[in-house]
Amino acid sequence: MILVTGGTGFIGQALIRHLLKNGESVRILVHPSAQTPSLPKGIALDVTVCSLSDERGLQAAMQDVDIIFHLASAGRSSQPAKLTAVDVEGTRSLVNAATKMRISRFIFLSQVSADKNSHFAVLKAKGLAEEILVKSSLNYTILRLTTVFGPQDHFMGQIADMLKRNRFFFLMPGNGEVILQPLWIQDLLACLMLTIPDSRTFRQTISIGGGEYFSYRKILKIIQQKLGIRRLLIPFSPAYLRLFNFWLNRQEQGAPYPTSWLDYLAADRTCALDTLPKFFGLLPARFERELKYLERARK
Repeated sequence: MILVTGGTGFIGQALIRHLLKNGESVRILVHPSAQTPSLPKGIALDVTVCSLSDERGLQAAMQDVDIIFHLASAGRSSQPAKLTAVDVEGTRSLVNAATKMRISRFIFLSQVSADKNSHFAVLKAKGLAEEILVKSSLNYTILRLTTVFGPQDHFMGQIADMLKRNRFFFLMPGNGEVILQPLWIQDLLACLMLTIPDSRTFRQTISIGGGEYFSYRKILKIIQQKLGIRRLLIPFSPAYLRLFNFWLNRQEQGAPYPTSWLDYLAADRTCALDTLPKFFGLLPARFERELKYLERARK
């Protein structure tokens, strides 16, 4: 059986559907909440409600489990305390429980540029979580991702929404020259499945991304083209956007750019272009071709 944490997110929901479609037995770990979790609809699910801080509950959730996909993250938050609780301490508890339960494979999704000494909260939390795994005795694989996109994603889709809401102009952090490397969700799912039995990935950290580099400005232009709209792109100081967020006290939702996005766009998000074909034998999907889901959304 496969246990998935973070199954309510964009990547998690896509992974669960993919696993079930391939006949795998899947259990989803859901954090206790007063809100109804956003789970894939129309399919029967084995759901366990348990906090990542409850190590004994995690061990119970791992009964009959062989493989763990650890996707749970507070990465959309810029709050260090929340990131520490979920990404760092949550990973520590999960790793401790998995070690005691003798889990055979543990696959963790991180981010390109993750570093425990990073000045950016998300990348620091991911780096600390990676260190916990590396120091463990688990047969882990850490996949460091670039920008993952697909229907209902939290990046390209939100950019499209922001462009549609702002009818005349669009504030662009900096000059828009930060480089991104979009990775199609289906390519990521294929990599995840290939990673499970591949001994080359055992106790390794691997960065994966799409087959093309784009500046953020270019991505904004491509998305506008797909939506059939045109906006004036205005370079704007990231420092002033951060100050505006602080003034509004709305760092996660509703601000012109959430602080977590400003962190994400502060540096290039790239890795080697040939990782997918050389390591996994996959030809990466073309960004503009797969972005056609935005064209369907505008109709």
